[in-house]
Amino acid sequence: MAIIRKIDELDLKANARHSETHGGWSIQGQDGEKFLQINTVGSADREIPGKVSQTLRLSKEAVEQLAELARKHL
Repeated sequence: MAIIRKIDELDLKANARHSETHGGWSIQGQDGEKFLQINTVGSADREIPGKVSQTLRLSKEAVEQLAELARKHL
């Protein structure tokens, strides 16, 4: 699991194709701080479909930064 407090722009050379899967969110607490947690699950063709695959926890500051990026770029 990763806690993200700041989001930096990356200069990615390749734009890899991604498969689709299901994701979900929850609000989680840790050490008195609240985080937006986003989980993705393994796609249907994975060895264990539906198993949590990735987990990200975003701090309040990272969520605000992500919202601003979405408003600006999408």
